[in-house]
Amino acid sequence: MARRTLLAGTAAGLAAPALAQGEAARTLRFIPQADVTVLDPLQTTSYAVRNHGHLCWDTLYGLDADFRPQPQLAEGHEVAEDGRRWTFTLRAGLRFHDGEPIRAADAVASIRRWMARDTHGQTLAARLQAMQALDDRRFELRLSRPFGVLLDALAKFSAYPCFVMPERFAALPPTTALTEIVGSGPYRFVAAERRAGDRVVYQRFDQYVPTPAGTPAVTAGPKLAQFERVEWRIIGDGATAGAALQAGEVDWWENITPDLRPLLARRRDVVLDRLSRHGLVAMLRPNHLHPPFDDPAARRALLPALSQADFMQALFGDDRSRWRDGLGCFPIGSALASDAGLAALTAPRDMAAARAALAATGRAGQKVVMLHPADQQVNSALTLVANDLLTRMGFAVEDATSDWGTMLQRRARMEPPGQGGWNAVVAIFGGEDLLNPGGHPLLRANGRGAWFGWPDSPALEALRDEWFDAPDLPAQQAIGARIQSRFLEDLPYWPLGQYQVDTAYRRGLVIGRRGLTLPLNVRREA
Repeated sequence: MARRTLLAGTAAGLAAPALAQGEAARTLRFIPQADVTVLDPLQTTSYAVRNHGHLCWDTLYGLDADFRPQPQLAEGHEVAEDGRRWTFTLRAGLRFHDGEPIRAADAVASIRRWMARDTHGQTLAARLQAMQALDDRRFELRLSRPFGVLLDALAKFSAYPCFVMPERFAALPPTTALTEIVGSGPYRFVAAERRAGDRVVYQRFDQYVPTPAGTPAVTAGPKLAQFERVEWRIIGDGATAGAALQAGEVDWWENITPDLRPLLARRRDVVLDRLSRHGLVAMLRPNHLHPPFDDPAARRALLPALSQADFMQALFGDDRSRWRDGLGCFPIGSALASDAGLAALTAPRDMAAARAALAATGRAGQKVVMLHPADQQVNSALTLVANDLLTRMGFAVEDATSDWGTMLQRRARMEPPGQGGWNAVVAIFGGEDLLNPGGHPLLRANGRGAWFGWPDSPALEALRDEWFDAPDLPAQQAIGARIQSRFLEDLPYWPLGQYQVDTAYRRGLVIGRRGLTLPLNVRREA
């Protein structure tokens, strides 16, 4: 309560917005959830970097409000040979930010680079016989086996989107990070004004041609850059961000911190809104390469003691309208959610049983290096609960506290914890990223090709392949239940709960795109 009172007083004492009225009308001031630590959206699953990507680049297809693929840069496609040949046509008049036309060869090179990194893309690559440009606007994919979710894969908006970039950049290996942005999207990145930890700036690209098809939602429909300039203000402290929003120094705060919601809800000049349908899912990811969590028995030992409610209450208290426990490997309320094997997480919690199970593995007392991004309030709160759980079970927890950018760099290291690696880290993904095994980043278990933590489970991988070939939703759901049962045996990660997050913006701002918090199709009322 003292913090909220202080915040209200601070906001009242701040100066009027720094921008002049005319400039404010042309500039959107946005607080993202984190800094843009790297420019290349194929280098990280950070949502801040993903959203930066959606301003700078466009995709061939986007997802509408019902998560159905709709054309973006693509004009359309044809399917032949029982789903084994796909021919795509680009819209006419498309240009990159350097003025050069967007060609089929650019799309082909972009798909190749994306396939090496993305979970859907890796499966597509295994079925791809040939891919080539037919002319400047048409290209084709020839497959050894049908891949019915091809459009869904090209349209995915996260982890990782298939952004279309010039061939000369797309020809770089995905392990080589881009240092220059020549985009295909509605905004240009202004490199000269980037200040790490402080500001990222985008300028409207006047030659961008929005798709004429569809209704704006998620990433489908016309993408309209209705502000001349978008400034991302990097403010890691929630109290400072909240004060800036109340004072009118910024227009929009992407993800408000849970403790400030009651205060902001009382402000007439601030609107609280929920743009995402499935909210966020919290997970604790172990490193499968090194002790103690290279042993599946050690991973399973946590199950009797892990209380999803403890993690969620650390964020929202007892307000169950904001969070759910009883979460398996698919979001609660989604098509593949089931109760298969869930008793391992929902039965009465038993710390003594967990300690005994850990002792039986011989891993009790071993060190666990926990990555802890202290400048991310939600991640930090969940990390503290995880530290306490592991300590009470009998591990020797080392809290590796850092900022967000440093954590992301260390998370990518495969070396042992004593050589700069790690043992566990909290991961938070939007529920939309986890709806099926094809796109679920943390459910992929292909060893060193998997998401950070690198689990290796041939059984999970075989079930995933089976899901791709399922003929209909009931068959997919049956496989999904088997996947969840196997998931709770192999435990590529521990699910911590599902929750809703609010965005907040100044009254008078009109949000024209829902389903994903992106500063596109946004305008200010006259």
